[in-house]
Amino acid sequence: MSRFADRVERISISGIRDVFEAAGDDAINLGLGQPDFPTPKHARQAAVDAIEAGKADDYTENKGRPALRDAITAKYERDQGLDIDPDDVIATSGGSEALHLALAAHVDAGEEVIIPDPGFVSYDALTKLVGGDPVPVGLREDLTLDPAAVEDAITDDTAAFVINSPANPTGAVADEADIREFARIADEHDVVCVSDEVYEYTVFEGEHHSPLEYADSDNVVVVNSASKLYSMTGWRLGWVTASSDRVERMLRVHQYTQACASAPAQFAAEAALTGLQDVVSEMTDSFRRRRDILLDGLAEHDIECPTPQGAFYAMPRVPDGFVEECLDRGVIVVPGDAFGEQGAGLARISYATDEDALREAIETMGEAAAAVR
Repeated sequence: MSRFADRVERISISGIRDVFEAAGDDAINLGLGQPDFPTPKHARQAAVDAIEAGKADDYTENKGRPALRDAITAKYERDQGLDIDPDDVIATSGGSEALHLALAAHVDAGEEVIIPDPGFVSYDALTKLVGGDPVPVGLREDLTLDPAAVEDAITDDTAAFVINSPANPTGAVADEADIREFARIADEHDVVCVSDEVYEYTVFEGEHHSPLEYADSDNVVVVNSASKLYSMTGWRLGWVTASSDRVERMLRVHQYTQACASAPAQFAAEAALTGLQDVVSEMTDSFRRRRDILLDGLAEHDIECPTPQGAFYAMPRVPDGFVEECLDRGVIVVPGDAFGEQGAGLARISYATDEDALREAIETMGEAAAAVR
């Protein structure tokens, strides 16, 4: 019998896929984590122009095209007043690769990585793939991550902790005070804070804050992506930024696993970052409106749900059998325990779908909840 690597045996295919594959073709999909907007026209055209001009045929620099990295750093200057050197940015194959680089470069075998529970499925899996041990930390009642809980979980074996705001799967947004605390924890305990900020632009109340704004040390690594910011999930273009020393170590991993991000996608992302930003406010306004439709509908059916303040997810508290009953009735939602043990009794709903379908799905979810109560 063939022997497989232990690090691969420690993980399994995401539980999210099981739900998708069990659904019919005509099901209303509230499980898909991607915007339902088209990629901005000027971004698509930039890729087409680069391809037709033969500019996207070759490898780019390992870190990505200088013009793209300039656009990324200009975004941080524009949005948060941060002065980042373009050499301290690596363009990656989506935010997923950026997250992998961050963990692979900073976590040794047997070291611990503190992750939110429930949290994005890749945090647990990628920690195990680099040989580390995930340490899940439960969330507050409002589904935000408590800095005190993170600090309490730190041991001599802790290499890093992951934060995500706005968050998948909860839609929670950390306030400035919490982000300042995460920066302090990274400084004082000399552990790496990996900040996943791929939903940065989708904030309904308050503002997005990054620990990169407040840390006194170089212990913050920021992961981001064009996927959710500009509805470019299929383009697979993300980035990671940190101090020069940390970027150099992540580049070593990137060089041998990826060489460079897709050249056409780099041209598209550059155009998205430097062009008109109308799509950002348009998507945020639309998702806010859909969130309110969802919350009002769930309340009418006595389904309790903390108010998400960002991204396009909600995690209502649901009775046993709810997910299966929804699936039988043609609506896909994801069981909360697919995102960690503390997700039991919850379900993740993505409201990145059109409003008519969302209203229809809400009625079906109400019927499902009534059936299993």
